[in-house]
Amino acid sequence: MENFIVSARKYRPTLFDSVVGQSHITTTLKNAIKSNHLAQAFLFCGPRGVGKTTCARILAKTINCQDLGTDGEACGKCTSCHSFQENTSLTIHELDAASNNSVEDIRNLIDQVRYPPQNGKYKIYIIDEVHMLSAAAFNAFLKTLEEPPSYAIFILATTEKHKILPTILSRCQIFDFNRIQWKDMASHLSFIAEKEGITAEPAALELISIKADGGLRDALSMFDLNVTFSTDNALRHADVLENLHILDSDYYFQLTDFFVNQNHTDALVLLDEIMRKGFDGQQFIAGLSEHFRNLLFAKDPKTLALMELSEENRAKFQAQSAKTSASFLLSAMNLCSQCEIHYKAAKNARLHVELTLLKINYLPSVYQPTASQPAVEGGAGKKSESKPIAPAAVSAPIGNTPPAPIANTPPAPIANTPSVAAAPEAAPVAVMVTQEAPAETPRPTSHGLRSAKKVVSNSQAEHAAEVIAQGKVQNEPFTFEELHFVWTQIALGFKQGNFINKYVMMNREISLVDSIIHIKVEGEVQMQQFNDSLKLELLGTLREKLKNDTIDISLDLIAGDVSDKKMIYTQSDKYDFLSQKHPILVEMKQRMGLDHEF
Repeated sequence: MENFIVSARKYRPTLFDSVVGQSHITTTLKNAIKSNHLAQAFLFCGPRGVGKTTCARILAKTINCQDLGTDGEACGKCTSCHSFQENTSLTIHELDAASNNSVEDIRNLIDQVRYPPQNGKYKIYIIDEVHMLSAAAFNAFLKTLEEPPSYAIFILATTEKHKILPTILSRCQIFDFNRIQWKDMASHLSFIAEKEGITAEPAALELISIKADGGLRDALSMFDLNVTFSTDNALRHADVLENLHILDSDYYFQLTDFFVNQNHTDALVLLDEIMRKGFDGQQFIAGLSEHFRNLLFAKDPKTLALMELSEENRAKFQAQSAKTSASFLLSAMNLCSQCEIHYKAAKNARLHVELTLLKINYLPSVYQPTASQPAVEGGAGKKSESKPIAPAAVSAPIGNTPPAPIANTPPAPIANTPSVAAAPEAAPVAVMVTQEAPAETPRPTSHGLRSAKKVVSNSQAEHAAEVIAQGKVQNEPFTFEELHFVWTQIALGFKQGNFINKYVMMNREISLVDSIIHIKVEGEVQMQQFNDSLKLELLGTLREKLKNDTIDISLDLIAGDVSDKKMIYTQSDKYDFLSQKHPILVEMKQRMGLDHEF
């Protein structure tokens, strides 16, 4: 029975022209050989499986070829080429630096360099995984590498160029190998399949090539594995998916359609089917994030070209990307990223994934009008009856205005409001009609406030008016008293739900200018905390309760003594504060040898 030889060895290139995807390097090496401009040391660096060692061997064979072709390729028939192919050449020496990385190993190599070649013009030393050499071995190698004998040439190969000493790099001619494009790999696999008499579907070869992630050796190993898996010497797309344990992209397309239609039931059922097939939740989330990224790229022809996919798959992504908005995709990618980061820390990993899917499912409701908006012909909402609009500027502290009577049923915490189920983690990319625009920082006003940001620019106001005129959002007029009543209800709901942080953030002075709610905060930290944990959630509830989608919130920093006042945080601060009020504490500390840190 004939011994099986893996494809990575059986079809290893023997000529420069047969190297896949590295034409910029092979052309340079052939020109150097033809013009006799050979450096004394070469450094081949790049990812695994892209042809570094292969090119080093071809270069070593070609340099000593006795009948070099006009194209710079070895003849393959002379004595030197024959001895190389039989692995009996005395002029080519290979050293694995991973297992020969000591100073003694380098000294032995240097001793060999002293003797000229017995046949051939050059003596070539190929050192693979050179970054594994110790610092002492590198230093022992420096002088020989810089000024070797005229007949000695060193070819170094590594996957981690950054680990090599700069003094070594400066003595070498460096060649950076690229990741091999999946199309080139698919073409090479198709050539091998034809040679071996294997029937292969193009989609199966494309899947193997993309899975290899730029490494041809990995692609050839997966190719052999799938050929062995096949019983009829054929490669099918479905078999490759099963054998390599890859989740079919159709699942992601189907799941995205459920998200667009806000069908969380079918989305969870589909997740269960995926889990029952043995796929890990973190692997699934990573694939879903990649799917959203491809949908975002498919929205523009320039970024569409960056996707490493076949034309058929690109067309599928283009069709589905038309159904989704950029805001939805960005928020979904953010949620997937957070899920992936915290996946290993979650005690119930599956529930963690399911919560992420539910949040993504309800993202479209954040960027669309509420379902209660009345519709008329043409899709525009019907405007509400005209009511008195609140004065342009009404200011009253929330603590001074008595709250309106509340019904017997206690208000529920804000977290239970359906319209903001997906709000907290969607905040970074939420796009509102009254989005704040950057502007010059205004000077402090006479009453000691300076605005943190400009409320609405003219262009945004015009856009908001246009959107309202088209009936795309609700714009029910409301008064400050109505706002104060709803605000108080929400705050009490937080208090009853034991969300004390949010209750404290809401329990401060507010004012109303048009539909902009101004809140006074004492510093940047409070502003950041409000924006991160409360703003979007609060906006969703206010807009729903007051039936006005143009409501926005602006945070105003309090200028003057309040911002300059030193806050008490550490034990040392507490001790200094108390010792100023009670000087006897200083004497007590000195007499008893106490320390305020304990």
